[in-house]
Amino acid sequence: MTTAATVHEAAGNSEGAGPYALSHLDALESEAVHIFREVAGEFERPVILFSGGKDSIVMLHLALKAFAPAAIPFSLLHVDTGHNFPEVLEYRDRTVEKHNLRLHVASVQDYIDRGVLKERPDGTRNPLQTLPLTEKIQSEKFDAVFGGGRRDEEKARAKERVFSLRDEFSQWDPRRQRPELWNLYNGRHAPGEHVRVFPLSNWTELDVWQYIAREQIELPEIYFAHEREVFQRNGMWLTAGEWGGPKDGETVEKRLVRYRTVGDMSCTGAVDSDAVTLDQVITEIAASRLTERGATRADDKLSEAAMEDRKREGYF
Repeated sequence: MTTAATVHEAAGNSEGAGPYALSHLDALESEAVHIFREVAGEFERPVILFSGGKDSIVMLHLALKAFAPAAIPFSLLHVDTGHNFPEVLEYRDRTVEKHNLRLHVASVQDYIDRGVLKERPDGTRNPLQTLPLTEKIQSEKFDAVFGGGRRDEEKARAKERVFSLRDEFSQWDPRRQRPELWNLYNGRHAPGEHVRVFPLSNWTELDVWQYIAREQIELPEIYFAHEREVFQRNGMWLTAGEWGGPKDGETVEKRLVRYRTVGDMSCTGAVDSDAVTLDQVITEIAASRLTERGATRADDKLSEAAMEDRKREGYF
């Protein structure tokens, strides 16, 4: 039987290893720190994509470690859909203030107000993030953009390298992926191109939670079980809101839920859970047979190749 204690023990020790061997989490941390420092040395205007979700929170924590005691040499970028969870936005702003960081915000609502983008019939704005993101990258001349994507999340992300080249239109071409033998990363890019960088590529959801527990990283309360008014659509518990839910026949009820991943309210589902502590969440994740995106992200279910299609257009 898997327990939080055994999971922690497995994360912290390498059975039979010598006294100087790195634990699994130490090795992942070391790799991520190396990636951050490599980007700082190779690029002129890197930026960290930061949403207030757990992966971007861990990514920022690693960046702070990589350059301590100095300040991190990157600003933050958030694509605000206008349908974000209030708890997550509050955490984002508090974190920016705490670490005295600069935050760039690309607003989907601004593009809708100007008539550049139109609301979708299903109410979700996640697919509308691409244009604000890519135009902000171009206008600010960011040449490296850190994202919290992991290979275990989705099959399109499993194809991507740690350094992922994007063309002058921010588009991704799998055929231009470069080999990364011996953890050597190629940041070469032509004027107008940029590189998406994924320091958590080799992490799993369980690794992320184990690391959060080890480092005692604060998270938005939305990641832990709480009573919330939700309604069911396509097998997911969604939060009611101005984005267009619930519809006729969809009944709002109060349930004990938590979120495994956090995106747009219109497409991010909650899961039934009574996990209120880190140990309880870790035990729950260790027993799960569904990825977080597969279980709770409606935007990835639009088609078999939904994520890959969006990545080709410029999405993360």
